[in-house]
Amino acid sequence: MLRFAANLTTMFNEDDEFDRLDHIARLGFQHLEWLFPYNRDRHEIASRVNDLNLELVLINTALGLADKGDRGIGALPGREDEFKIAMTQALEYADVLNIPMIHVMAGVCADLDNRSEYLETFARNLTWATQQLNGSSTQLLVEPLNKVDNPNYLISTSADALELIGMVNANIGLQFDFYHLQIMEGNLGPSLKTHFDQIAHVQFSSLPGRHEPQYGEVNCHYLFELLESLSFDGFIGCEYRPKSTVEEGLSWAAPYGIGAQVSDSAGN
Repeated sequence: MLRFAANLTTMFNEDDEFDRLDHIARLGFQHLEWLFPYNRDRHEIASRVNDLNLELVLINTALGLADKGDRGIGALPGREDEFKIAMTQALEYADVLNIPMIHVMAGVCADLDNRSEYLETFARNLTWATQQLNGSSTQLLVEPLNKVDNPNYLISTSADALELIGMVNANIGLQFDFYHLQIMEGNLGPSLKTHFDQIAHVQFSSLPGRHEPQYGEVNCHYLFELLESLSFDGFIGCEYRPKSTVEEGLSWAAPYGIGAQVSDSAGN
C-alpha cells in the first residue's frame, strides 16, 4: 500500500500549526511533511505528533533571506557558514523528531555563467552535511524546482540533480515532484522508471494550479499505480493547495483509507 504524507504547509490554512496537526490526524493521515517547522520548538512538535500517532517524514532546510529572494543557500558561494548553521538546525530537528528525510535547498544563481562554481559549492556543502549525520538514518535529498516558478534555481531538472548527486560521495536521494518535472521534462512515467533507484521521495499536485490530483493535465492516478507496481516503499507527499476545502478535495484519497474518519463522523 502506498503511503501518503499530508503537507502541513500547503494543504491547511489554520494559523496555528498544531491545529493543522490535529486536522491531519482527523483526516486519517499517518504521515506528514512540514516544510519549515523552525518557528516551533522541536520538543513540543515531537510531543504533539507522538500524541496524535503521526510521523513527520520530511522537512526542508531554511530558505535563507526569503524577503531578498533566497530559495535556500546550499549552493551559494560565500555563505557556507550560514549554510552550516541552517543545516545543523535541520539535523537537530531530524534527531529529536526521528525525521527520515531532509530536502536540502540549493538556492538561486545570481550569475548563471558561473554555474559550475555553484555546483561545486553545493557538492562541498552536501559532503560536509552528510559527515554530520553521525550514523543517523536520516537521508538528505535534492529536488529539481521548475524555472517558471523559480527562475535561476540551480537544480531544475532530474539531470541537474543526478549530476550533483554524482559529485557527492554519499547517499543523497532524488526528490521527484510531479509538478516541477512535468513543467521541465514531462514524460513522467518513463522518468519514474529510469530514475527509480535514485528516487527517495515523491511529491505531487495538479498542473496547472497545484491543486488535488484529480484536476489538471497529469494523470496522477496512473503514476500512483505505476509506483505501486514498482514496489515503491517511500512516502508520497501531498504538496498541493486545495481548490476549496481539504475535505471536499479528498475523493482521490478514499482508496488509500484517507478521509474515512471524516466521512464516518459526518454519517453519524
